[in-house]
Amino acid sequence: MGITILIADDHHVVRRGLAFFLKTQKDIEIIGEAGNGREAVDLARTLKPDLILMDLVMPEMDGIQATKIIKSEMPEVKIMMLTSFSDQDHVIPALEAGASGYQLKDIEPDELINCIKKIMSGENQLHPKATSQLLANLSNNNEKNVMEELTKRELDVLREIAKGKSNKEIAASLFITEKTVKTHVSNLLAKLELADRTQAALFAVKNHLVE
Repeated sequence: MGITILIADDHHVVRRGLAFFLKTQKDIEIIGEAGNGREAVDLARTLKPDLILMDLVMPEMDGIQATKIIKSEMPEVKIMMLTSFSDQDHVIPALEAGASGYQLKDIEPDELINCIKKIMSGENQLHPKATSQLLANLSNNNEKNVMEELTKRELDVLREIAKGKSNKEIAASLFITEKTVKTHVSNLLAKLELADRTQAALFAVKNHLVE
């Protein structure tokens, strides 16, 4: 079963280019294109794609607002922001709205495919510039001090998640099995009352768990 994708971008050339390239991938199916955020929401409701490639700045409704609506109605739909902006005023609201990935439009085609597949497997995918903005600019929002509930190993795993590492990479870094990593991830998400790895990474950065 292939990955069904909806492309949302107000530039026709960008949509056509993305669709043309992605259609060359045997395990990806483009099921719709939207020219603004409102169209993206309407098409998401109708087509129920696995993943949406979402531009940030669009007429009628921007990508952040569209992401909020889509994730509230269809939490199972994955959303990757594909934009030209890497500043904190765009990165942070996009992740808080529920985006599972944040990539810039200068991404290499093969890397885009790689990111799509990783997001569909449950990993968050942030462009290094987006990660840098989080590390440099996020302040501690006085999250309730639930970190005391985490074990030392769970904290280690949380730090590795914030670095954008996969379960396999975390297992190698901490010298534990991939199955053990999955257990730690499930436990820490439950303890912190977070929905996914992207929110966990955001939590870790806000609470200064990464350098």
